[in-house]
This record gives sequence, structure tokens and C-alpha cells, in this order.
Amino acid sequence: MSPSLRSSSPAAPPPDPGWEPRDPTLPAARPGARRRAPRARRLLRAALGLLLLGGILLAGAFVAGYLLVSIPPANAAAVAQSNLYLYRDGTVLARDGEVNRENVRLDRIPLAVRQAVLAAEDRDFHTSRAVDPKAMVRAAWNTVTGKGRQSGSTITQQYVKNYYLGQEQTLTRKAKEFFIAIKLEREKTKDEILQGYLNTSYFGRNAYGVQAAAHAYYGKDVERLTPAEGAYLAALLKAPSAYDVTTHPENRPAVLARWGYVLDGMVGEGWLTPGERAALRFPDPETARPATGLSGQRGYLVQAVEEYLTGRGIVDEKTLAGGGFRIVTTIDPDRQAALVRAVEDRVTHRLDPAAHPADRYVRAGAAAVEPATGRVVALYGGVDYTEQYVNNATRRDYQVGSTFKPFVLTAAVQSGAQTQYGEPITPYTLYDGTDRRPVEGWPGTPYDPANEDGRSYGEIAVGAATDLSVNAVYAQMAVDVGPAHVRRTAVALGLPTTTPDLTASPSIALGPATASVLDMAQAYATLAAHGRRGDHTLVAAVSRDGEPLPLPSAEPRQAVGREAADTTTAVLRGVVETGTGTAALGAGRPAAGKTGTAEDDKAAWFAGYTPELATVVALMGQDPETGGQEPLYGALGLPRINGGGPPAEIWARFTREALADAPVRDFDLRLMPGAELPAVPPVPDGPEDGGDDRQDSDARDGNDARDGRDGGDGREDAGDGRQNDGDGREDAGGDGGDWYGPGEAGPGAKPARPGKRDR
Repeated sequence: MSPSLRSSSPAAPPPDPGWEPRDPTLPAARPGARRRAPRARRLLRAALGLLLLGGILLAGAFVAGYLLVSIPPANAAAVAQSNLYLYRDGTVLARDGEVNRENVRLDRIPLAVRQAVLAAEDRDFHTSRAVDPKAMVRAAWNTVTGKGRQSGSTITQQYVKNYYLGQEQTLTRKAKEFFIAIKLEREKTKDEILQGYLNTSYFGRNAYGVQAAAHAYYGKDVERLTPAEGAYLAALLKAPSAYDVTTHPENRPAVLARWGYVLDGMVGEGWLTPGERAALRFPDPETARPATGLSGQRGYLVQAVEEYLTGRGIVDEKTLAGGGFRIVTTIDPDRQAALVRAVEDRVTHRLDPAAHPADRYVRAGAAAVEPATGRVVALYGGVDYTEQYVNNATRRDYQVGSTFKPFVLTAAVQSGAQTQYGEPITPYTLYDGTDRRPVEGWPGTPYDPANEDGRSYGEIAVGAATDLSVNAVYAQMAVDVGPAHVRRTAVALGLPTTTPDLTASPSIALGPATASVLDMAQAYATLAAHGRRGDHTLVAAVSRDGEPLPLPSAEPRQAVGREAADTTTAVLRGVVETGTGTAALGAGRPAAGKTGTAEDDKAAWFAGYTPELATVVALMGQDPETGGQEPLYGALGLPRINGGGPPAEIWARFTREALADAPVRDFDLRLMPGAELPAVPPVPDGPEDGGDDRQDSDARDGNDARDGRDGGDGREDAGDGRQNDGDGREDAGGDGGDWYGPGEAGPGAKPARPGKRDR
């Protein structure tokens, strides 16, 4: 065929390229775009595959867990064991009783009580499932982010933990709890689960179950509980010991807040009307009636040890209550007995309420700590644990008064503080001791504390002002040092940061803070140890089923400088040798100490130490019926109870007996420059009557700040500045012992140079 014929024939169609031709009106694709799109799809498919695989594995794990975890029999804690408490030498101190529990049917528990528990613990119990995954995740998140440990558990899960498992915080236990709760809900009704929960929950006072709790707190059967009482028992579930207002009266605001939270929850759920809620008043529980096996001092010791273990996270409260622990304490049986004898000899055996009505108010508390180790070797909590449940050695609701003043001096030396006129603060520094002298340099509301009986001292050295507990001097010194630094120093020495009324204002020097006897013993032990603090401990060893539990490190550390601590000790030796605490000389050893009195003479303190032992003794006034604080005027047949009286006498007798077998040691002091003291102090004469009745010259320096003008936070400054912060001796005489200001002279001596101690 010719070429012309071939060219005239129809053209063959082009081959199909396999894709749509590009629209010429659209921009050309970027290089590599075709390659990226398939890659993104592959990654998406892979992610979806992994998600699906994870879901399958999770579902498989759930199914496996559900099939493998069965409902076990009740755990051993359902019938708890006793705990064994031993003295430091291994002899038996006490054995706590079996768990107090009495199971009751749900229909015996008033509806309002059940609703109060639901309002406190699980308001959606009747409508929600056995587990709440969202709540568990939220609680876990709050825990890891530092918002506090939370369980996120429903009542069903808590019942499973209480009855079938245990209180240990492990993932294995939580996983078992999860599956058992799901199964339990299929086998038991909501009412059966709630009944079990109410019969196994721990309410404190060794009471398991709501029936035991009703008797422990209100002395009645559960069916007689009122809605207000039921709300309080429900509030206890969160923190049984902390919310027991009879043992921890300082926690009352937190208890009332928790009680109100429960009632508000009942109103929110429609279980209580606002009018009914408004009409309710807080139902104070009865004083606890512990088992007679904890009579005498044994119960106080066990209580203090339990608070030590739970407060430091060594073992949680519910697990400890479950029993089975062997606890070796630091208590020395011989020294413990010596402390009891000293209190009985100087106070208990002398009480005669018929002759002296104020004797019915007298309460005693004491604690002794080894400065070198921080071990608590003796503790006196009250007349008898079965008669008076509150532990006077650990309670924090009485002002410490002038026993706080040494912390101001320590802070001054520690910081190298100066007066308002630029003079270094030493034991010889002169201050104006005029009664009601307004402090200088304080930016707050004017503050002018009163001295004992309104006495004015003119220019007086710091040492003499310590002997006489001159409030005007110490309030000014607190401003010169800085109230915040004074507070930090007190905490460094051993007072808890949570001590009530430990507020950084001028009145801090006068002792409005309500530290416990044991807290103060810790702080004074730090001074005795040259500023080295070993946190006090009540437990030498603890084990369960032969397995020891780890204890916090007790390694001492330097809390304040040695010169600061030792200079304070040197000044406090003067208080014992010639000042308000001369009764402590009965110990027959070199000693340092300070007396103090709370507002309106509601408590009298003596805090003192030798190189080997720091002991704090306090007498407190409390009405046995109302629990209110009462003055001690007229107690023991004395016009007033002074820190230099019975408290110092108890201290002297105990210290003499406790150290009878130890050689006499003097203090090895390293003083700040310019604070050297004479080897033998002169004997002082009182400027007014020259008498020797120096029992306690700072007992009557009350009215410290009766107008409350302290520029602090108002309440603390207005109220707490009024304590009788010394314990004034009856003649209030003396010239400050062997410390002299200008124009004063020691007995038979020439006038001393200004601010110098007569030599």
C-alpha cells in the first residue's frame, strides 16, 4: 500500500495511561507530593492498627483479670491482732486490746446516718457502678501532681479493701480490688455492700464498725444516733485520730469544716433540708474510755508512739490498728518510773480538791529527751489514761509563755543582730525595761507590752532581763532580730511549723505559741546539744511478722550555730543559779533553764537541761467537766502556781534520780565574743525587799499586752500577747541576779560598768 493511502486511513487511538489527565487550569503538583500522600496513609493505618491492638490487649487483660481474680475469703484483719509495745530494754510496756467490733444489720442503722456516710464518701453509691475509672484516674493524677494522696475509690472498693484485701498501697492490690469490686456487685445488693462497709470501716478509738463507733464516741447504740452525731462519725472516716476533738482539740476548726462538708452534701442530695441543716449543732463526743490494760502511763505512751508512727508515715493508721506489730520504744523504764514518782511527790499526792477547789483543775505533762540522740526516754501524760484520755505531753493548746524567750536570744546571736542604735546584741547589751514601753522599728500597729506587775527596770542588761523575764526588753529584741527570723529559729530548734499562734510579730517573744511539752523538750535538747538537732524519736524498732519496717533517719544536724546555742545556755544557767528557776538547783548538777506562765496563769512551765538530759514540765488548768482552760490560782494551797515552783521542783527531783548513776558533767560552752561569764556568780539581793523568795519572778509579769496593740494579724497579737509570760517570784525582787545595768551593784560590790556583769 502506498504511503498516501496509509496516511488517509483513520489514526489508531492512543494507549490508556491509567489515570485521569491533569486539568491544565490547575497548578502542577509539587515534586514528591505523590510519594508523601501514601506515606501519611500508611502511618495513619499503623497508628489505627496499634490502637486497635492496644484495645484488644486491654480487653484481653480485662477478661483475663476478671476470670483469674476471684472473691477471696475475709482477710485476717477482719479479726485484728494485738500490738506489742516494749520498753527500750525489751521488757513489756503494753499490749493493746483486740479490735472493738460489733456487726449490725443495715436496718438498725438510722437512714440519716447511712446518708451521712454516703455524703462523706460516695454520694452516687446507689446509682453508680462498683468502680469509677474516671475518679481513679483523677485521683492518681492529683496524687502524682502533688495535690495530695487520693484514693478515687467507691464505697464498694473500700469495702473490698477493708474486708477482703488490706491497706497496702500497691498496684497489685488495686488491680485485685478493681476486679473483686466488679464481681461483688454482681453477687451482692447495694444494701449488702453498704452494710458490710459500715461494719468494717475504722472510726478511731480502736472502733471498727459504726456500732462500735457509736459506743466509743457517744456511749449509745447506733439506732439512737442523731443526724448530727452520724455526720460526725462519717467525718471521722477521712482521718479518725486527727478528727477526734477530745484528743486533738487544736484540730477543732478542721473537724467542724469536715462535719459541715458532710451536712452540706446531705442538703445537696436532698436528704436534709436547709432549715434542718441550720438547726444542727456540733455534737461533742464523750471522753474516750480506753481499755483498762492501758491504765496509768501505759496508755499515754502507746498513744504517743502510735501518733509518731502514723504521723511520719511509717505505717498508716488503719494498718496499725489491724495489729500484729512488735514495737520497741525509746522509753527507759527506770527513768519513766522516776518521772512518775516526781510528779506524784510534788503534785499528785498534794492535791486536795475539798480544801483547794482549784486542785480539780490541775493537769501535769512532762517529757525528757536525750540531747545527744533525740530519744524520748520518759513521758508523763496525765494522772491515768483510763481517767483522763488527753495526753498532756503531746497536746498543743496551752501557751508556752516565757519559756519561748531563749529562742529570741538564740536568734539574736545566730544572726548577729543589732539594736535600733546599731549595738550588737549580747548578754550585756542594755535595753530599756520600762513598763509598757512601745517597741521601736515595728511598722505595724503600736505594741507596748506590760512587765510583771507593771514594774519598770530602766536600763537593764539582756542577761538580767532574761532572769526577770522583762517583756519590754524581749518584745523590742524580737523586733531588732526580726520576728520572722525568731520564728525560723524556733522551728530550726524543734518547734513544728504548724504550731498554733507561732506568728511573726513582736508578741512572739512573749510565748503565745501553743507548742506541746514534747515539742519544747525537743527544742531545749537542741540547745543542750550545742545547736545540733536530732529529731526526737519514740521508736527504736518496729516489725510485723518478723519483717522490720524502715524508720526515719535520726542523724543529728546543726540547726543553729554552736556559739548561738551555747551563749543562750550560759544565760539560762543564770536563771537557775540566781534567777527564777533556783528550785532546779535541787538536781545537784549544773543546769540551765527557763520558767514561763500562760495567760491568766492557766499553765506554768519549767524547761531545763543538763548536758545529758533535757526535760520540760508543765502544769495546766483544765475543767474536768467542760474541758475549758482554767486559772490555777489557789491550787496546791498556793496563791499562784509558778514555773519556778512545782514544775521546777518536779524537774529537779526527776533529773537527780534519772542521772543518779551518771557522773556529774559541766557544760562545755563556746560563747560569742564578749559574752564570757565569771566562774562563780555572786549571790543577788532584791532591790526592794532583799528577800530570797525567788521562786519565780516572772510569774506575775502578765498583762503583757492587754491592749493587744501589736500590729500583727489581729487575733494573735491582740489576744495572745496577754499571757503572764513569766512566773514572777513573790517579791519580784532581785536585780536580775548577777547581771547589772548602770548604777546597780551586786552584794558587797562596787557599781558595775554599764551593761557588764559584776565581777
